[in-house]
Amino acid sequence: MDLDDIAARLGVPVEDVDRVHRLAGDRPSAPLPAEADAPAILDRLGVQPADTAEIMAGWPAPGSPLWTPELRWLLDRVIALVRADLGGHGWLSPGPELPRDRGPAWRHLYVYAYLALVDVVTGYHRDHGVAGSVTWATLADLGRNLAIDRRMHGEGWPVMQSWLTLHVRGGLYELGRLQHHRGDNAIGLHVPDSGPMTPESVDASLDEGRAFFPRHFPDERYTEFSCGSWLLDPQLREYLPEDSNIIRFQRRFTLLPYVEQDGPDADIEVLRFAFRTLSTPLDQLPRRTVLQHAIVDHLRAGRHWHWRHGHFPI
Repeated sequence: MDLDDIAARLGVPVEDVDRVHRLAGDRPSAPLPAEADAPAILDRLGVQPADTAEIMAGWPAPGSPLWTPELRWLLDRVIALVRADLGGHGWLSPGPELPRDRGPAWRHLYVYAYLALVDVVTGYHRDHGVAGSVTWATLADLGRNLAIDRRMHGEGWPVMQSWLTLHVRGGLYELGRLQHHRGDNAIGLHVPDSGPMTPESVDASLDEGRAFFPRHFPDERYTEFSCGSWLLDPQLREYLPEDSNIIRFQRRFTLLPYVEQDGPDADIEVLRFAFRTLSTPLDQLPRRTVLQHAIVDHLRAGRHWHWRHGHFPI
């Protein structure tokens, strides 16, 4: 198919289609699981019934009228693009953001790509001796993020289609309370939405990480843990008590100097995390917790939150 025609039919810039074409090239794709097996796999990936129903309704079965030639081309090349970077740990955009209001095939194209790569990445994990419990805990971040997107009425997904490529390339592992992200000389830490971030749960997760990477990736050398997050913004200390979980998490890190625009927009990220909305006016947001009060008061005062980077020795 002509790339200009594909882009026009998808309603995306031709530059985005050309990038997928160049990065995927003629590299091999990977098949989706059998349609009959998909519900059990989705359940294992933590996908909730409402999301499973949508995914199955748009399943790319042969002859499905929902799947136009350009959609099938994009799905195949997205899978090939991500698979070609198996073992990679950098940020990777798998393809263009699609108009998700055109039905389940459009809304969940990147979910189908993720499902096609599950066998690929589980094989990679087995080759590195990773326990199945870690594999499935890691991959179940799909269900968590689909649930967040549903709660956010579709506002939560666009950044997630890139984020989830880390999981299916073997770049990230969920070890207890924290997700551990392979890097160059640092293990990046991410905080999923999975309950209280107590010091004890963080300690246990860090201990897991200290043992995990030398065991499963012995050729890689890590000297520190690192994190980039609005959770490390020292301004939070103006609002939260010193014994709060967030402040105790902050105190583990030596912060790097603040650089504006070094990371995502923290004002957006705090709203995404604390309220699961990006469009509700500030004066209509709930203020049930100290953190919610802090976020709203700070923004209503015309101030901004900062994305900060920090590290500490392993």
